[in-house]
Amino acid sequence: MTADVLDRRRLNRATLARQLLLERSRLPPVDAVAHLVGLQAQEPLNPYHALWSRLERFQPDELSQAMLDRRVVRIAVMRATIHLVTADDCLVLRSVAQPVLDAELARHPQYGPALRGVDLGPVLDFARQALADRPLSTTELRAALAEKFPELDAAALAYACRCQLGLVQVPPRGVWGRSARVTLATVESWLGRPLVGSPSIDDVVMRYFAAFGPSAVADVATWSRLTRLREVVDRLRPRLRAFRDERGRELFDVPDAARPDADTPAPPRFLPEYDNVLLSHDDRSRFFPRDDRVRARLFGADRKVSGSVLHDGFVCGTWRMDRDHAGGTAVLVVDHVPGLNQRARSAVAAEGRRLLRFLAPEANADVRFAALA
Repeated sequence: MTADVLDRRRLNRATLARQLLLERSRLPPVDAVAHLVGLQAQEPLNPYHALWSRLERFQPDELSQAMLDRRVVRIAVMRATIHLVTADDCLVLRSVAQPVLDAELARHPQYGPALRGVDLGPVLDFARQALADRPLSTTELRAALAEKFPELDAAALAYACRCQLGLVQVPPRGVWGRSARVTLATVESWLGRPLVGSPSIDDVVMRYFAAFGPSAVADVATWSRLTRLREVVDRLRPRLRAFRDERGRELFDVPDAARPDADTPAPPRFLPEYDNVLLSHDDRSRFFPRDDRVRARLFGADRKVSGSVLHDGFVCGTWRMDRDHAGGTAVLVVDHVPGLNQRARSAVAAEGRRLLRFLAPEANADVRFAALA
């Protein structure tokens, strides 16, 4: 039997639906974090922006309280980057990500060579105990390691601890309205439970398809940075439905997942600077033009960007907020590719004003557009 073909717009609508971006959901914030298999959080406030775009009447204090209550945590998991995940998912995803973190440590251009031939067992045992006693800042951890192992590179040892131990970035970092340095605790001491020793990669991959599908094996690898995923997906075939994209790539999906029609309306959405919906596919043409020059204009290294703007489901521009605290003003600047007509700009501006009320409720705010050449 020939697999059904899903064109670019069908893939776009399917992923937007799974990502709660076609219409805002009434899920509680912690349930939404679980459904999305975590939120990219290397910028501490990105998860708040991400959930504001996905949930009805989202209140940032709800997510902050969940962090303070240890129901969600910030930890390096997929792609070895910091994510906000539920406490339960932390115990699984951190173990699943261990091969990625091992590779990250081995290929580090500075710390990898500094650790060559070093027995890390005593180092990790010492750090585990030190961090169990109380959370430590990265500076404090390096100082403790330098004192205990003066003959070794303390910065390299601290990086090894990041990659080899399950380390949570504890509040108040990541709490809405507050700023704080990175302070670390072990998963075991913070959550009172150990990491799962033999996690099910099959379950994690199925959850990826449910949240990001339909997707190819290469897309799962991009999301996770894990290898040898073809054999995992082949093992899961009886539980999956197969499709093809317009290029003939084989795609997989959970059978009963939403796959809306291509003409399903997709309202404007403002995404944070790092949002997994735009980072979790090898082929990103479901959200971007295949012409990489468009992406380069939008996300050039010389441009200040706070996030991406979706119109009709596709990235049409970037946004940033220019704020004058002394003058009490905030301007949301939308830099967009040519071709965004007046009707589209009006819809994007309306959503932008809602975002400003969320980010700068006390400011005299406005939305401004600038077309990129």
